[in-house]
Amino acid sequence: MTVADYMAAANAHYYATRDPLGTAGDFTTAPEISQMFGEMIGIWIADLWRRAGSPAIRYVEIGPGRGTLAADALRTLARFGCAPQGIHLVEASPVLRAAQAARLPSAEHHDAVDALPDDLPLVVVANEFFDALPIHQYVRTADGWRERMVERRDGRLVAVPGDTPVDEIIPPALRVRGEGTIVETAPAAAAVMHQCSARLARQGGAMLAVDYGYSGPAAGDTLQAVKAHRFADPFADPGEADLTAHVDFAALAHAARRPSTHVLGPVGQGIWLSAMGIDARLETLSAAAPARAAELRGQRDRLVEPGQMGELFQCLAVLAAGWPRPAGFPE
Repeated sequence: MTVADYMAAANAHYYATRDPLGTAGDFTTAPEISQMFGEMIGIWIADLWRRAGSPAIRYVEIGPGRGTLAADALRTLARFGCAPQGIHLVEASPVLRAAQAARLPSAEHHDAVDALPDDLPLVVVANEFFDALPIHQYVRTADGWRERMVERRDGRLVAVPGDTPVDEIIPPALRVRGEGTIVETAPAAAAVMHQCSARLARQGGAMLAVDYGYSGPAAGDTLQAVKAHRFADPFADPGEADLTAHVDFAALAHAARRPSTHVLGPVGQGIWLSAMGIDARLETLSAAAPARAAELRGQRDRLVEPGQMGELFQCLAVLAAGWPRPAGFPE
């Protein structure tokens, strides 16, 4: 099977059978590191909502984990008088749906973006969602470019070049790279972004996508597996580790663009959080709980500093025509 089919099947089983988050799981996301992350997203939404004229909106999150980000963001929105007309979570995992329902009992679950209501503007949040969607990988061989396939050899799964030439798929700037070069594409991610952008174009609203990645076209193998907070072999124990790949923000932005939307970014997560006021929030929380000041500072640094999550993680915004430019995305 293709790497994409393998990744899709493995992650479908993985997420359907466990809560992967936290110290007892396999990895930790920004909302689980600190409440400040979700609060900054809440401030971003509240500011944009107010400058858009305080319209009725629906809050949407794609891949909402345990519901931690949504709970923190919605609590912050309430402080600014913003009460979305419904909380809508796009989630396939029954285990995570149960965790989300416990934290957000009024939320409605949907299997896909296409199932979302179509009557009001949407504010869509996608944090560490696109990295888990399946990617195709292509490798340069002595005979040209071939798609990487996963097959069993000598009792174990390995990635090997396929037989069909795929040179025309490779961006011209990368086509001349040397033997062994790997190029990735993410049509599943592009399809979801295209759906979200279409909804914003029709209904109004905004989207904020936060993930780790780069702006392509670029070459390199970014497929990785994480188990028990350590990197693992992506082809060992399929369905028992989290499989992800770096997000190509240039491709994601391309999928979002249409005549009636505006795409902004990406900007580094650290720059964005600083612009949203995370340092002021840190001071407030530290003053309220001095014994936790060092812990809170560590959380802030993990989210913001370039050597941690601040530079690798990027923020991309998509706006419907007529909506104001959001905070955190400079001219």
